[in-house]
Amino acid sequence: MPELPEVETIKRVIEPQIRGLVIERVTVRRPEVTVYPMADEFCRLAAGQAVSHMTRRGKFLVIWLNNNDRIILHLRMTGCLLLTPADYPEEKHTHIIFSLNNDKELRFSDTRRFGRFWLIKKDETDTYSGIEKLGTEPLDKMLTAEYLNTRFGKRKKTVKECLLDQSAIAGIGNIYSDEILFDAGIYPARPANSLKLTEWEQLAAAIPKCISDFIKTNEITPEEYLETKGQGYRNTPFLQVYGHEGKSCPKCGGTLCRIVIGGRGSIYCPVCQKEPGE
Repeated sequence: MPELPEVETIKRVIEPQIRGLVIERVTVRRPEVTVYPMADEFCRLAAGQAVSHMTRRGKFLVIWLNNNDRIILHLRMTGCLLLTPADYPEEKHTHIIFSLNNDKELRFSDTRRFGRFWLIKKDETDTYSGIEKLGTEPLDKMLTAEYLNTRFGKRKKTVKECLLDQSAIAGIGNIYSDEILFDAGIYPARPANSLKLTEWEQLAAAIPKCISDFIKTNEITPEEYLETKGQGYRNTPFLQVYGHEGKSCPKCGGTLCRIVIGGRGSIYCPVCQKEPGE
């Protein structure tokens, strides 16, 4: 699933190319992808509007229109957003096409079909997408040790599960929670209420550091992004622990291990991220 660094990369690639363009028409091939409003109304409201700008919030992308309506989308597991020439070969599982006034198309494809769109009018309260329930951004200055301790310090849940709580911190998923905890030297299955203030400080430093570093390593040109069909910017070569079960720890040389936390596989180093009491 694309997490914050990937979604930020998509925004940085797509936004400059669609800013100021007019959406001439919208084609929805799978109506369930447009959650709100229904597909016909979604198409009617978007058609004829110009794109003002594009933003990101957590793992959501928001396309702002000139009249302050906004199109919100979540890529979920396999969603992909591509800006292509109108005659460019379509990807399989292309579900929505925004035809633009420069003979290009903004296309959304999604193999698993979990991605979703919402169109919220300018004076309308968004009670549909869930974006209003998101917590602080990982790069926000308010994400401090005190903030983390206040939100999680009394919770019995594991620190790994706490990092995945989108109502507290927006945009971190399974991949980058492993990377952050490795950077901070914290065992992922530690109950949050067992962390000391110094460990919250380590975590508060590791979160923006890791997210910033991975946004940077994700950088890609629009040409490269299109050439790789929106799949060539992933951080896989730069990940320290995620996906590296059984391999050597890049810090100490020990063997990376896998445990299951909250139904998700988590990779960690038993030397650098010791369990309490060891």
